[in-house]
Amino acid sequence: MDPETRRILERQGYAIVGNHSAVKLCHWLRESLLRNRFCYKQQFYGIKTHRCLQMSPAVNNCTQNCLFCWRFQGFSEVYLQEVDDPEFIVEESIRQQRRLIVGYKGDPRVDPKKWEEAMNPKHVAISLIGEPTLYPRLGELIEEYHKRGFTTFLVTNGIMPEVLENLDPLPTQLYVTLAAPNEEIYRKLLVPLIRNGWERLRRTLELLPSLDTRTVIRHTLVKGWNMEYVKEYAKLDAMAEPDFIEAKAYVFVGYSRERLSIQNMPSHGEIREFARKLAEETSYHYADEKEDSRVVLLSREEKVKKISE
Repeated sequence: MDPETRRILERQGYAIVGNHSAVKLCHWLRESLLRNRFCYKQQFYGIKTHRCLQMSPAVNNCTQNCLFCWRFQGFSEVYLQEVDDPEFIVEESIRQQRRLIVGYKGDPRVDPKKWEEAMNPKHVAISLIGEPTLYPRLGELIEEYHKRGFTTFLVTNGIMPEVLENLDPLPTQLYVTLAAPNEEIYRKLLVPLIRNGWERLRRTLELLPSLDTRTVIRHTLVKGWNMEYVKEYAKLDAMAEPDFIEAKAYVFVGYSRERLSIQNMPSHGEIREFARKLAEETSYHYADEKEDSRVVLLSREEKVKKISE
């Protein structure tokens, strides 16, 4: 990683791990420690917000330049050349997480027992920034986290179906972001950096039913861009047959503010209405919602089985 890239990322609060990975404390982890508020993944799926580690093994690598992405995109690369060892990345990511949390010890707002638990994370969100499926030893990375008793949440843009098809082991839960109902909007809103992005995403959707893990389709919804296509989304969701569908609002934060406006951020009411219409077009049931995250959960089953169960 060149010094200027590292400088920008560290200034934004990222702890750099090796040559191409990073850790950053989630907003909701801090909220959980300081104000006992938790993220929607705890409410929906049963994880513990204060014990979640947010990381990426490909911090500077992505296959898209999405308009709604909060990250700085001026230095993005696509493929990784030389890669770090998975065991090193896992151990160093845990060490960096602890380093970032240690300053909360002794804060009168923080429960000491909760802080102790936070120092020993048990969930990892492999997402954060960049596209994790570009790390060629992703299966080994997931395996190393599993060896340490972690549950793993992998978030991907779905443009590397061959990686998911051969991934061993699979994560505890696999997210695929589906933020476009058709190829035209995909090209304009997600700005792919490799050829045949839409076709590759559709291959991922076709692959999902065969993967033996919990799967989630996340519709990142941008007002004025991709919300008026419920029937088209329903057809794509039927292809993917995910366990869950998340309808989630674009949030006007970070560098996305240079590409979009606050008018592009849907209200929670608009997200709820989108989810209601999508449920009518599919066999999915309303399962839950979290207004402060502007997200609604639809489930294939009427009752959501929690990760902790």
